[in-house]
Amino acid sequence: MSDATLSGADFKAQLRAGQPKMGLFLNSHSPTVAEQLAHSGYDWLLVDMQHGPMDPERLSAMLCAIASGGAKSMVRVGGYHDRNGIQQALDLGADGVLIPYINNAEEAKAGVSCARYPTAGTRSVYFPQRSTHKAGLLGYVPNANKNIVVALQVETASCIENMESIAAVPGVDILFLGQNDLCMSMGLFEKYEFPHMYTSPEIGAATEKLVANAKKNNVILGLFLFGTARVGEFLEKGFRFISIGNDLHHVLTQTGAHVAALEGIAAEKGQKWSRRPTNLF
Repeated sequence: MSDATLSGADFKAQLRAGQPKMGLFLNSHSPTVAEQLAHSGYDWLLVDMQHGPMDPERLSAMLCAIASGGAKSMVRVGGYHDRNGIQQALDLGADGVLIPYINNAEEAKAGVSCARYPTAGTRSVYFPQRSTHKAGLLGYVPNANKNIVVALQVETASCIENMESIAAVPGVDILFLGQNDLCMSMGLFEKYEFPHMYTSPEIGAATEKLVANAKKNNVILGLFLFGTARVGEFLEKGFRFISIGNDLHHVLTQTGAHVAALEGIAAEKGQKWSRRPTNLF
């Protein structure tokens, strides 16, 4: 079965069975970039409505672009309270949503409810929508609750404190670790010199608590990383739904590699050339 025809339920089953699914966040508001990356080999792409400059119309075009390349599509919405954003993302055909800034089980339940049709949740039914085009209303709606991917972002000290009850909320498919915000919330950027907060005992203990409770409840472990250096480490810990950055980070790192190569070539040829000053890389 190709990724293009893989159902959401099968996608989640493969993750739970231990098969990694690698992906990337999209923070540029470009359907063209989304389409190119959808053909790159990543299993999934996530349109970041929380931090990206996308409006619903641009989101619509980007989800079409991702679907054209066969990758699964996710959307990071505004939060558990963003009923309209969750509704629009799913109606526009997203395969799932990532809900940020979850602090307790009540917020987790509210977010899950927005993404599930009754009686498991409170998602509103409407027709026609892009989500129903392929299977029709009666093909899509009865199967949506098992096919839609609901991921909750683990990025606050309160989330870690309440992890036992959050992980047990019915309908949570993925617990997605955001180390940057979690370190901020735990005060580790103030305590440690960069980048040692990411390998500190405190973040290690928080991660262990997350892993233990996810495994106890058969919830998939997800993670945002910048680059591939620590992918192997987290695969060993049981993380399977992994992002290695975002599209803008890919542009910067690849640009940095080309610029460094140009400096070397110019030096070899006795020419003086160096990149303009920048703090980006």
